[in-house]
Amino acid sequence: MKKITLILTILFSLSAVSIANEVNVFSARHYDSDVQLYEKFTAKTGIKVNIVSGKDKALQKRITEEGKDSKVDLYITADAGRLGAFQSKGMFQRGASSKAIKAVVPSNFRTAYWTGIAKRARIIYYSPERVSSNDLKGMTYEDLAKPKWKGKIVIRKSNNVYNQSLVASLIENNGKKATAAWAKEVVANMARDSKGNDRAQILAVAAGEADLAVANTYYLALMLSGQKGAEQQAAAKKVKPFFPNQDGRGTHMNISGGGILKYAPNKANAIKLLEFLVTKEAQEHIVNNTFEYPMIDGVKPHELLAKMGLGFKQDLKTKVSSYGKKQADALEVMLAAKWK
Repeated sequence: MKKITLILTILFSLSAVSIANEVNVFSARHYDSDVQLYEKFTAKTGIKVNIVSGKDKALQKRITEEGKDSKVDLYITADAGRLGAFQSKGMFQRGASSKAIKAVVPSNFRTAYWTGIAKRARIIYYSPERVSSNDLKGMTYEDLAKPKWKGKIVIRKSNNVYNQSLVASLIENNGKKATAAWAKEVVANMARDSKGNDRAQILAVAAGEADLAVANTYYLALMLSGQKGAEQQAAAKKVKPFFPNQDGRGTHMNISGGGILKYAPNKANAIKLLEFLVTKEAQEHIVNNTFEYPMIDGVKPHELLAKMGLGFKQDLKTKVSSYGKKQADALEVMLAAKWK
């Protein structure tokens, strides 16, 4: 009997050691460089990172269905609206704003349940052949509704979460009624029905199909880097970036971020990984591989982003947590405007 008890004790201890030295991550980010980053974390801490990558809906569905049986510790994705919406379903627990994270991540880019690990700006791109800098002087997102841009704008579909977060920020700042009127005018100003990804919008401006496009900053940098081929690189050189709302609240910012799941078996390790992701070492790795903006001070963005403009005013007033809270309203507003 004593021998059996001893064996069970040893097995339990080995199991506990295994659990204590790992962290399980579900990630909707699609960067191979993230895997390399997790390997750096393991080398530093001895904590093994087990990763499952996939699309947000599939990952969230699995986490929700598994419930208390879920072994996932961290859910990482590329939009604050997604994090906020998942939080509203009670899927996260507190812990993502540890003392170390609070010290370096601005309060508007985190909550007690999740934190930003990198920033991205959703800006306007224009054709310098057809649009002058004077045409854009003082321009805001709100100005996309002006009649002067009729038939000249391209932007992704209403089901795109980046657009939903942008519209959610407009609702947060201007109210639902004003944003509903804005959305109708933006639809009227579209050069064509919404289609394609962010790069497709930039390509449309380069090809002369539109004068203005709305897209995230890292897409232009990705195209300019040549990673998407010489044709897209050449097209990217035909457009210029413009950062809206510089005379007001600043340019709309979104995040990549992660939250600690409700039934995380390795919460302490999950916190350690989040803390690592906002260290200078990790931030330099992120910005130099994904063309996102650093979340913390003291880290320079990739040179391709720097060339687009370093000193622009970011919207530090609007909490990104509002994107999830206003996500349903944003989609309602866009669909009512017949935004395809």
